[in-house]
Amino acid sequence: MCSGRVDLEFILRAFSNGQDGVFIGGCNLDECNYTTHGNYDALSNTLICKKILEKIGLNPDRLRINFMSGADGNLLAEYTDEFTDQIKKIGPLGKGEGMDLDELKLKLEAARKLVPYMKLVERERLRVPVKSQDTYREFFKSDEINKLFDQLFVDKFAISQIMLLLRKKSFSTADISKKLNLNPSDVSRHMISTSRQGLVKYDTTSNCYALA
Repeated sequence: MCSGRVDLEFILRAFSNGQDGVFIGGCNLDECNYTTHGNYDALSNTLICKKILEKIGLNPDRLRINFMSGADGNLLAEYTDEFTDQIKKIGPLGKGEGMDLDELKLKLEAARKLVPYMKLVERERLRVPVKSQDTYREFFKSDEINKLFDQLFVDKFAISQIMLLLRKKSFSTADISKKLNLNPSDVSRHMISTSRQGLVKYDTTSNCYALA
């Protein structure tokens, strides 16, 4: 299977299923057997997902991609052994970051809800102009892209968490802020925005928000 087929959803689903780390192996860059150069898509997805992991509080080193040829079985063994040792040092998913299980599940589910949006963002705002591994890595490390990623992801992720939280029951702004460790003013801003979109409603009797 082409490594370009490894979707953001696949990676986040693996973490949602409790995997401590995800390793992706692809053909050597610029040696694609097809015309699609899907291994560059795999690299882009990996670098985007590392940013997502970092934003939700997980160690981005839990995700790794390496490129090799079909004859490089020794390299595959070396890379996977190194990655296994690295994951053991980081520790179990969530626990290594000091995150409880409920918090971890909520954050990963909220991130998965944003996969279609992030695919659109990648096509429109995060396309790398030149196909080379160095260019891709430099692009996603740049201050400009870090700021853009914050603008594109952080608020959407907060709203995604809030919507999942409200599925269970109604909450006040203060409760949402406390449960999600968000600034109360940011929560208020998000609730006003989602109310205008008809996604949530405010109950004046309980002073709580609920799904519309």
